[in-house]
Amino acid sequence: MDRQTTSQFVEKQWDQSIIPKLSEYIEVPNKSPTFDPDWESHGHMDRAIAMLEAWCREQPIADMKIEVMRLKGRTPLLFIEIPGQSEDVVLLYGHYDKQPEFSGWVDGLEPWKAVIRDGKLYGRGGADDGYAVFGSLTAIRALQEQGIPHARCVVIIEGCEESGSFDLPYYIDMLEDRIGTPSLVVCLDAECGNYDQFWCTTSLRGNLVGSLSVEVLREGVHSGAASGIVPSSFRILRKLLSRIEDETSGKITLDGLYSDIPDARLKQAELAADVLQDSVYLKFPWVDTTAKPSESYYELMLNNTWRPTLSITGADGLPAVGNAGNVMLPGTTLKLSFRLPPTSDPDAAAAAVKTALEESPPPFAKVNFEVDSAMGGWNAPAIAPWLAESMKKASDEYFGKPSMYMGTGGSIPFMGMLGEKFPEAQFLVTGLLGPNSNAHGPNEFLHIETGKRLTSCVARVLQDHFVRE
Repeated sequence: MDRQTTSQFVEKQWDQSIIPKLSEYIEVPNKSPTFDPDWESHGHMDRAIAMLEAWCREQPIADMKIEVMRLKGRTPLLFIEIPGQSEDVVLLYGHYDKQPEFSGWVDGLEPWKAVIRDGKLYGRGGADDGYAVFGSLTAIRALQEQGIPHARCVVIIEGCEESGSFDLPYYIDMLEDRIGTPSLVVCLDAECGNYDQFWCTTSLRGNLVGSLSVEVLREGVHSGAASGIVPSSFRILRKLLSRIEDETSGKITLDGLYSDIPDARLKQAELAADVLQDSVYLKFPWVDTTAKPSESYYELMLNNTWRPTLSITGADGLPAVGNAGNVMLPGTTLKLSFRLPPTSDPDAAAAAVKTALEESPPPFAKVNFEVDSAMGGWNAPAIAPWLAESMKKASDEYFGKPSMYMGTGGSIPFMGMLGEKFPEAQFLVTGLLGPNSNAHGPNEFLHIETGKRLTSCVARVLQDHFVRE
């Protein structure tokens, strides 16, 4: 594969075809089912997948078959089959559902409006993960345009990833015979440590989500009349959380949530920290830009990718500040989101948390922890020599720097599912979610130049996969 020819083709395809269509896609508010339970009647999901399907059908890829699969009550799935010069199978994955709007978008930027600034395409769902089908087919076209053989390719673009992929297993079961047994899985829904290199994700944390409720009264009462006698439900919540988290350091104190970190992942984290340096933490939109972390970059990376953490992501029972009177609340509920080590058992973790929070409740309080979901993480199998060499060459050719490996703090449910189903497969899990790209939050953007280079890298890996020994 000629590097210059590939780069020129991919750049033209991105500039003239992908960016315009991706911009249209960004403007569709097709929120994932968890955030839009009435998605079916609203029609946004159908509109989004129809746009993707139409673009795919315009691509002159030899003997490509495209279908929108529909199971009753489940989000549609885009399924693409592309014959190759061998019956070996490559599975390429992405998703088209989106997170909600969120607040805090800067002037001139909106979640459902595509805006290009400084080489970045802003808007919800572009980098996470609408570009995946465009990048996948363009990488395959880059090979076919030069007459370079590749294995049979299967592309799956789901509509439920942001909700935990609960629709996907039904489609995978239905399509099992048509998918076959992949020897390589390419996932374009992950992070990149910077925009200067080709990054491969080697692990993903699991996620445990639940609601912790404390009730102390049947109804609210005057705070002057009751305080000092009636305990605050919020104070009890604080005390309960201290059973599982050190409020000073944020470290989880519940042993059952930890797993051993493999030596290979420790070494990869150390190398990545050496490359990224202070961007490990500076990539986030801090209010205080002068503070520095007390831990090393290496420890911060391990905290983010292999150690358990707790985030409070929502609350019920707390009136808005403007409506808050002098009333003791009858109860308070917090939404808890735990990130779990990639190799931990999510069901065991859920049981450990529930026991720790509910046992020996404080006097006058009713405590309940309701598990909403418990999802395991993923730890990649050892990288085959051919894939490691291919990623290195791809990064050198299209970025001018060596490829890098790191764990990711988030979750991609499909990876764990595939890891169990296809234990012999190799995994290239990569993406465009780099510093400040802010997936799920305000001002989400896709770094356009990195998107182009990443597409070329995927093409190189597909070529090397075909000729591997």
